[in-house]
Amino acid sequence: MTALLVALGAAVGAPLRYALGHHFDDGWHHGTLAANTLASLVLGACVGWSVGGSALALVGTGFCGGLSTYSSLAVQSRDLGLRRGAAYAVVTIALGLAACSLGYLAARL
Repeated sequence: MTALLVALGAAVGAPLRYALGHHFDDGWHHGTLAANTLASLVLGACVGWSVGGSALALVGTGFCGGLSTYSSLAVQSRDLGLRRGAAYAVVTIALGLAACSLGYLAARL
């Protein structure tokens, strides 16, 4: 049952990531940045709400796992060159941490 929930969540998250990348990726990869930031926000909220079990499998592992993409971040950072790629990686990580914290804090209100 857990695998099915993860697959269902990923079936929503992965196409959303594709759509964001398709419509907003440019020289700075705004679509991938938005996907990773949104996934961090939602996962932070899941932790803040103490979501567990089936809901965590569906939303946390499935949706957020399908939406976020470390592999694209790594490849895009490399493709941007040393300075721009490093800046892109730092911005992505900083926004991800900020979004996760914001999601957590908002859920705790």
